Order: sequence, then C-alpha cells, then structure tokens
Amino acid sequence: MTDETLLQGPIHSVHAELGATFAAFGGWDMPVQYGGTVTEHAAVRNTVGLFDVSHLGKATVRGAGAAEFVNSTLTNDLGRIRPGKAQYTLCCTTDGGVIDDLIAYYVGDDEIFLVPNAANTAAVVAALREAAPAGITVTDEHREYAVFAVQGPKSAEVLAALGLPTDMEYMAFVDAEWEGRPIRVCRTGYTGEHGYELVPRWDDAEDVFRALLAKVEAVGGKPAGLGARDTLRTEMGYPLHGHELSPDISPVQARAGWAVGWKKPAFWGKDALTREKADGPRRTLLGLKALDRGVLRPGQTVLRGDRAVGETTSGTFSPSLKVGVALALLNTDAGLEPGDEVEVDVRGRRLRATVLRPPFVTSHTS
Repeated sequence: MTDETLLQGPIHSVHAELGATFAAFGGWDMPVQYGGTVTEHAAVRNTVGLFDVSHLGKATVRGAGAAEFVNSTLTNDLGRIRPGKAQYTLCCTTDGGVIDDLIAYYVGDDEIFLVPNAANTAAVVAALREAAPAGITVTDEHREYAVFAVQGPKSAEVLAALGLPTDMEYMAFVDAEWEGRPIRVCRTGYTGEHGYELVPRWDDAEDVFRALLAKVEAVGGKPAGLGARDTLRTEMGYPLHGHELSPDISPVQARAGWAVGWKKPAFWGKDALTREKADGPRRTLLGLKALDRGVLRPGQTVLRGDRAVGETTSGTFSPSLKVGVALALLNTDAGLEPGDEVEVDVRGRRLRATVLRPPFVTSHTS
C-alpha cells in the first residue's frame, strides 16, 4: 500500500506538527513515535501518555433486541454486563477462527456500540449486517468518531483537569461533555495501566486532542505513538489480531477462553470452539523471556533441543525489563510449562529463553 492510498486520521497534521514519524498500519498512516518509543513507553508506565487511535473502527447496532442479537453472534456474554459497561469479545468464523477481537459498549438493550480493529471493521460490519434480522441496523461509523487513549498513573488527573468523569469502574463508560461537545469516556485501554479511552466526534478531534495534550504535558506526560503501544501491550501479553488471534488462531489456542460465554445457547463458532476446548488445543499461547542478549521478533522458530516446538507471534525489547520478550504459540505435545527453558532461532543464532505466563509486568488497570 502506497502513502497515497493510506487513510489518515482526523488530526494527522497535528502529529506532523509534533514531529511524529509515520508508518502504515491497518491501512492507515499512523504516528509511530514522537521523541522515541522507549521514552513514550516510560511516560505511560510512570506518568501518562496520550495516544491517537482514531484508526480503530466504530460501528453501532440499533433496533429492538439489538443486544440480544449481538449476544447471539459474538463470543462473550453480554448478559454478564449492564448498560454503561463495556466488554472484550470476539467475532469468530463457524470453524472457530477469529475475524476480529473488539470492545462492545452496552449503551442499552436496543443499542450496542462496537470498536473493532481498523483493518477488520468492514468484515465485522458485513458479517453482522448479513445476520441481522428485520428492524436491526448495523451502521459503519468508522470516520464519525475519533478515539484517544489517555493511559498511565496520572490519567485521571488529566481528565479531571478538563472536567471529565474519572471515577467509573474498570470497563465502564460515561457519556459526558467537554465545552458543549459530546465525549464518551471509557475506563478501558491497551497498556496495562490505569487509563481511559475517549470517543469524541471526528470533527471535534483536534480541539479535544490539543486540550488533552496540554494537560498531559503539564503533569510530565507525553504524546505516544504506535511503537510504545506495541511494547506496552506485549509486556502485558495482550493479543494483536493478525499475530495472537487470526482466522487460523482460535481463542482457545490464544488462551482467550475467558472472553467466551461457553454457557450461552449460541454464538458464531460455538460448536467448533466447544469441541476444541474439550479435546484440548494443539498449541497454546505463552510468553518467552530472553536469557541471552537479543531482540525477539514475530515469526521466529522456538526450539527445544533439535525439535521445533512453536513460533513467536509477537516480540520486542521490553523497556520495563530491559530484556527481549515474546509471545509464542507452543505445541501442546511438547509439554512445555512455565519455567522451562527453550531456544529461539534469531537469524541463525540460538537465543535462550524462559517460558512463562504473561503478563511480563504487573497490571495496574483496576
């Protein structure tokens, strides 16, 4: 995809003004870093960082029984939550593969707001539209709303300085206003830190972002790009679609069964996933922490002795731990357990690593 065909978010010019470097991601031209990924990563862990993730999809399912309809399609059980709460869930194929992972916001029994991944929004919307009964509409609102993530220990201080609500519980949201402009404020995030995701209108994005940035910088925080977002989520073991989840990687293999409402009467892929859960997956997602110097990357072979026992799905240098870390799908028949030692083929060099269960660092979301 060329630079000319990449989509741009509502404040692309602001990122350029801030000196961001850009790269293609999910069909969008995204800010990767401003002053350096490690610095931005540290800001999120220690103070606060501000991300523009307006590339994320947005879609609304409306009509009588909208919540019931969505609950019959996506994996997690909306019956576990109530209006004003959000839920991580998965949109699966009939054979248990993952079309996308997304957040569902329970606005009411007749309205569910969805935030899928950028590249998968059209596929999720198309699948829901095809299945929707009469009276239920599925609207693609990808470029109707922006999304900003304020993440880190001082995130509540930043929002409070703008008069925005901060005291909701984790995975809850409030529809608020800032200077007369509507903003959905959500206690969600993708970093493992206390934080919020704000959903303003697309046309209000620049004013909201500049106001947030001023408060973020006032408490010692920084704008943060896609590079820090990736190192932060990898340290937490959070999946990225196309890496830890895909049409070929099921939630059972990815250890995301907690996001499946197993007792629900129906959802897409239920029969296949129930069989896989009962039989046991052929591979399982675990973490690797390097024992030797070197940076782990996706697509590297994991070895035990001379036997290939899996492959890395994500890998990076952990700014928090100062070592290489990775997520990997490891073959079940290899019998690997946390604490076992393996080797990773890093461009022909064997790098020793310890198997563990993510996260690699402590979560502070709740």
